[in-house]
Parts: sequence; C-alpha cells; structure tokens
Amino acid sequence: MKEYNAIIIDDEKNIREALSILLSQYCPEIHICGIAGSAGEGRKLLEKNIVDFIFLDISMPKEDGFAFLRSIPCNNYGVIFATAYHEYALRALKANAVDYLLKPINPFELQVAVKKAIYNHELRLNYSGIQDVYGQSLNNLQEHMQLKNNLLTKLTIPDKLGFRLVKVDELMYLQADDNYTVLSLTGNQKIIATRTLGEFEKMLDSPEFFRIHKSTIINLNFLVAYSSFQGNYAEIKDGTRLDISRRKLPEFREKVKHYSISIE
Repeated sequence: MKEYNAIIIDDEKNIREALSILLSQYCPEIHICGIAGSAGEGRKLLEKNIVDFIFLDISMPKEDGFAFLRSIPCNNYGVIFATAYHEYALRALKANAVDYLLKPINPFELQVAVKKAIYNHELRLNYSGIQDVYGQSLNNLQEHMQLKNNLLTKLTIPDKLGFRLVKVDELMYLQADDNYTVLSLTGNQKIIATRTLGEFEKMLDSPEFFRIHKSTIINLNFLVAYSSFQGNYAEIKDGTRLDISRRKLPEFREKVKHYSISIE
C-alpha cells in the first residue's frame, strides 16, 4: 500500500487531535508528519517535511485557510478543507476541485474524502493539464467565498479523466444519464460529468436555472421558445427541444415571465 504524508492545520486543539486519531484508525495510507495550530506553524511543517496532503481549517484567527494557501505553492499539495461553514460555503466547496470534511468529522466521510483526494492527487501527478485546472479551481473557490451575492460563476466539472473548469453562464442545459450528467455548453461543447443532476441542481441555485423535467435543467437565458403543440417542450438557442413535465409546466410558465421570452 502506497503511503502519503499529510499535515493537519487547525486552531482548535480537540479537532486536530480527533482528526489525527481518526486518520490513524480509518485511513492507514495517510501518515501524519505534523500537526499545527496556526498557518505560521503549518508553513514551518512544510519547510521540514515532504507533504502530499494538507488537512486545513478554513476559519482561523489572524490568518485563515485561504490566506495560508496564498502564501504557499498550493498546487503542489492536495488540500482537504475542514469546515463548519453555512450552506453557501458548502456549495462553493462542492463546485470546485477540492475535498472537504464537515465538522464534527464523520469517519465514513473521512474515508470517502481521503479516497477521492488520493485519486485526484495521482491524476495531477500524471497529467500536467489537470494540475493547472486544480490551481485555477483553488483560486476560483477563494473568489466564490468572497462574493456577496452568493452566486457561483464557475464550476469545476469532474469527469472520468479529471476535471474541467467551465463558466456557469456558458451552461445551456444539463441532462441526467444514470449517475452521470451531460452538460451542454455554448460552442457545441458537451461534457459528461461524474455527478448526478441533483447535485448540480443544488449548486446552480440561481434564478436562471430551472428543472423542467426530472432529467433536465435548463438555463433560461438560452430559452428561445416554448410550445404545447403535440406535447410541452422548451426550445433552446442551439435548436434542441427538451420535454417539460406536466407537473413543472405551471411553475415554468410563471418563471419565464421574468425573462422577456415569448411563449407560444
């Protein structure tokens, strides 16, 4: 079994100690080579050790987790955030190529996060392009956390070979495909994401995105027409026609009134 070196940075002593114990019990592939109570102590650990992963608290006094990341070559490490943040912060974390743990830390969730982090770490080692996207995604996460309108502007999309960064305003529609989601973007781009449509619905919690069917979410900014002739469907700017379920139809018709769209 391959072993990975990791450090823990958290200003709460009980959290540091609990996470260290849980990692030793449930994640034998992780070797803790240092524990720090502040960002400054964390930097000293990085100077003295070869580190693969950083378990990092976001909210710390004096210097928070993001300030710490700006002070180091963060692309070199797999970052796993520990947070007790509110719902918007969780959406921002889910929308990017990072792994995270909710406090108090659950052993099963810890195992899942570590397994995912190791997989992504190995991908970054083998594909330089993924390493670049990872760095961009960390920067994107910091931007999202600083936004005041709580709207995500970019998503890091996980696929079978890593992840890609896309702009939310380029997403025209999303369609479920079992446990995957097919994203259709401007410029005839399509991405098969290894996330369910339900996960994307929670992240895209903004007025322009609407679930017209159990298998389809559309961006209303790309809606050009609606027809009830021989069924109910929405026509998207690229010419695609998508079914609207009867249950969603009244809400859909009310929704599009805010987008100055002619409904046939």
